[in-house]
Amino acid sequence: MSANANSAPKAAEFVTLTQDNNANTQSTVNQDASGRKSSSPAAAAAQLASTKVKLMAALRSFPDFPIPGINFIDILPLFQNVETHEALLVALQLQIELSHQKPDVIVGLDARGFLFGPSLALRMGASFVPVRKKGKMPGPCETAAYEKEYGTDFFQMQEGAIKPGQKVLIVDDIIATGGSAAAAGELVKKLGGETIGYLFILEIAFLKGREKLGGVPVTTLLETDE
Repeated sequence: MSANANSAPKAAEFVTLTQDNNANTQSTVNQDASGRKSSSPAAAAAQLASTKVKLMAALRSFPDFPIPGINFIDILPLFQNVETHEALLVALQLQIELSHQKPDVIVGLDARGFLFGPSLALRMGASFVPVRKKGKMPGPCETAAYEKEYGTDFFQMQEGAIKPGQKVLIVDDIIATGGSAAAAGELVKKLGGETIGYLFILEIAFLKGREKLGGVPVTTLLETDE
């Protein structure tokens, strides 16, 4: 009994802290509690810059993975600490508010887009729609093909998941060759949505994946030398 009684205030404190963090992030870009306009987007940009430093420090590097010559940047530590996870979501939200229109829908790519896409959508007041490999979702689906190093693969999205005219932001952990992201954009178009941008945590710039995305705005949260 005493353990349950002690845990209740802690749970309440956590909920209050989370709500306060969300409110503070929103007010940085939009308005304060009194309804006045915030000072300027410069305040949000400064907060974003400082948060990026914290996130960069949490990344890990693994040389020669998965093949020799590749220096693999591991984003999983971003989710292994509560404060860093929260900082990631804050940074992504600020990045959207500074760089893109407000989306009606956030589309996350299979599979690492699922790590942060739903939480980000909730913060933005948007719905979340997953894109999955062919055969993984029930019911009627739209399908789009994309090329990988070993051949052709297929993405699917459930019919009706995006309504005609909805503004869509597509998110994933990394953009490499851009094929999978382009396929997601094709699915959004088939369902009648409008892709207003792409947002990635990291980018392998020399592969020039953003060139496959049809001139739609592309934003990368963190920059590395890889």
